[in-house]
Amino acid sequence: MFKGLAAQRLVALFAGGWVLLNFPLLALWDRDVTLFGLPLFPAALFIGWAALIAAVAWAVEHDGDDGGT
Repeated sequence: MFKGLAAQRLVALFAGGWVLLNFPLLALWDRDVTLFGLPLFPAALFIGWAALIAAVAWAVEHDGDDGGT
């Protein structure tokens, strides 16, 4: 199904998501601070999760042509 650059992008996004949603980086956001009235930890978790979903959607929908169009 996925070959070449598309598969490499998905593997890289998987590894990036694994790092993003794992303990050492999540501990950076565990503070008593609010962001627009929301606690920082759940807000950062949701923003990172949404960015990861958007990146995966882009990688899957991107046709893979690195050419001119």
